[in-house]
Amino acid sequence: MASDSKCVDVEAWGRKPGVYLYTLRNGGITARITNWGATIVSLCLRDPSAGEDIDIVLGFDSCDPYMDGTSPYFGCIVGRVANRIKDASFSMDGVTYTLPANNNMNTLHGGEVGYDKVLWQSQIVKESQVPAVEFTYRSSDGEQGFPGELDVSVTYALHENELRVEMRAVPASKQTPVSLAQHTYWNLAGHKSGSILDHTICISASRYTPVDDFQIPTGELAPVAGTAFDFLQEARIGSRIDQVEGGYDHNYVLDQKQGPGLCFAARVRDPSSGRTMELLTDAPGLQFYTGNFLVAEAGKDGQVYRKHAGLCLETQGFPNAVNDARFPSVMVSPGEVYRHQMVFRFSVTRKEKTKCLLE
Repeated sequence: MASDSKCVDVEAWGRKPGVYLYTLRNGGITARITNWGATIVSLCLRDPSAGEDIDIVLGFDSCDPYMDGTSPYFGCIVGRVANRIKDASFSMDGVTYTLPANNNMNTLHGGEVGYDKVLWQSQIVKESQVPAVEFTYRSSDGEQGFPGELDVSVTYALHENELRVEMRAVPASKQTPVSLAQHTYWNLAGHKSGSILDHTICISASRYTPVDDFQIPTGELAPVAGTAFDFLQEARIGSRIDQVEGGYDHNYVLDQKQGPGLCFAARVRDPSSGRTMELLTDAPGLQFYTGNFLVAEAGKDGQVYRKHAGLCLETQGFPNAVNDARFPSVMVSPGEVYRHQMVFRFSVTRKEKTKCLLE
């Protein structure tokens, strides 16, 4: 494959045939995305004061760690069902489906070989007015225990100050659960800068889903008010993290006060650089994860990523919704189309913010 334009370049990546790395450029943003796992490898923002581009995504220099199963879900699409499914099973229409138990006794991010560990078909979206790449994957009936064939697509479109992600999934003949998530680890100070605990965050959620000792939601929708989970007002991530055993790895119930369609979900800011990332989505939930399980991950440019080196904002259906009727359903039937959109919007400001929710 050859370069399509100045805005989108394509190159073979690694030794495995069919693996490509796409480079999308638009103004001061450059994104590199591979069709292995539909994975964001890097996202660089131009920093005029430093005279260089700053990569704000954790990842690897080569495709090998993404492909050999050692990546901690850096940058990828996870599914068929993101997050955890209790006891690695669910029942539907009187039939029990058994899934791989790859997280204690539970299923995590689609099982042992989820969508992050497969090769997607890919193409440049030529009719797009901005640099864009589409990835497609046909998930087979019974793959990782899930019923029915499922046609999945993910499109990344790079605008001048934002990255738009649109996911789509269509069951071929059977009802099946679908809840996809984008699992990039962000560090707005730069992927080589260390901890994100000095970042500030606000999350448009008055409630969250408490979990048991194995990170399975209890079914309760608990208020965040008066707890360490309250980010309705902008606060430093590290200010109360010691009150949360293990760190943040919890699903927030988004308020979505603006109505249907894309709604404000969260805003993250790095005070040291003034970089801000705003997230909009149409999903009901947001998993806020602070990289608690990173130990000594050998990343890009010789960097070693340790605990809290990055944060994830995974918009999603609620964890274990397949087993909890109190949560919004993630079941999709033939003839229905699963859609999931998110927008990552970037800006730079030195102005302090104390209130974060949109009016």
